[in-house]
Amino acid sequence: MKLRFREDGPLVIDLPAGSRFVLNGEEHVLQKPKLALCRCGRSGNKPFCDGSHKNYGFRAAAGELELG
Repeated sequence: MKLRFREDGPLVIDLPAGSRFVLNGEEHVLQKPKLALCRCGRSGNKPFCDGSHKNYGFRAAAGELELG
């Protein structure tokens, strides 16, 4: 699994398509091989990124973390 911190954007988790996760007690299946999570706090679809960071001048450094 890889975590990518996009410059001035979301935290992106790279997972295999079809991966399952539970949110608020409800199980979900990923349709795409990545999950973008909000870092700016302004998303209308938290915890997921909806692109709101672009409208508010959110600034954050890029980075990457790979987990075995």
